[in-house]
Amino acid sequence: MFNRFLSLAGAAALIALPAVGTRARAADELAQNLGPVGPHEPILTAVGGTRVIAFFVPGSNNCALHAVVWDNRDVDAESAIRVRANLEPGQIVHIDSAENELLNLRCGRNAATLEVLTTDELVAAGTTIK
Repeated sequence: MFNRFLSLAGAAALIALPAVGTRARAADELAQNLGPVGPHEPILTAVGGTRVIAFFVPGSNNCALHAVVWDNRDVDAESAIRVRANLEPGQIVHIDSAENELLNLRCGRNAATLEVLTTDELVAAGTTIK
């Protein structure tokens, strides 16, 4: 089941590549999409030395978040783990890297979007980070 999920996440990443631009990429330049994204659309980013593919499925006015996280140096994604969380609109999930960097994903208004928030945006919204 997990391998099937990884395959789906990989396929989502490949589908999203044209959406992030058509210019030529260097071999070490990875696609990024920080959102906001709608349902089933991928967030593609890195936090420290960790890659993240995240998307959500809406339902009951919540974001059912699915994320796959793995070490950026692991070309076969054998270190991949799956993270799932059910977020209410406005709720934020924090994903920490081994380098103590932070990725913040927020469920949007009416559970219609998922977006990456910067630390500055969190502070401006009154969120404390421990």
